[in-house]
Amino acid sequence: MTIELSMLIYSVALLVILIAIQATAGVLAQGLTAMAGARDNLGEPSTFQAWSKRVAENHKEGLLVFAPLVLVAAAAGISTELTVLGAQLFFYSRVAHAVVYLAGWPWIRPLFWAIGLVGTLLILFALL
Repeated sequence: MTIELSMLIYSVALLVILIAIQATAGVLAQGLTAMAGARDNLGEPSTFQAWSKRVAENHKEGLLVFAPLVLVAAAAGISTELTVLGAQLFFYSRVAHAVVYLAGWPWIRPLFWAIGLVGTLLILFALL
């Protein structure tokens, strides 16, 4: 398996972890009964619950672009220094982005988001 595909698998695992954190934050903030129901009349989310929802959504958005590029590269048999670096930048920056987001550190968070985008663009450029 290529490093790029490994980074994709790790990125999906990160999403599963972020969804679990989001679900746990929801239960802690709203209660199990409210979260197990239809969720039509939930109270205001706690700050951490809102952060956990946004970081999970943000990671999903990043994966929507990253994953197809990695899969196309794998199908085409393309694995270069550029695609490896791009995949590694994406994954590791997304881990850092999630940690920083959930810790509530606002000014450094966009830097990690941008590094993930650069990683995705490196793969795109390698395929073009």
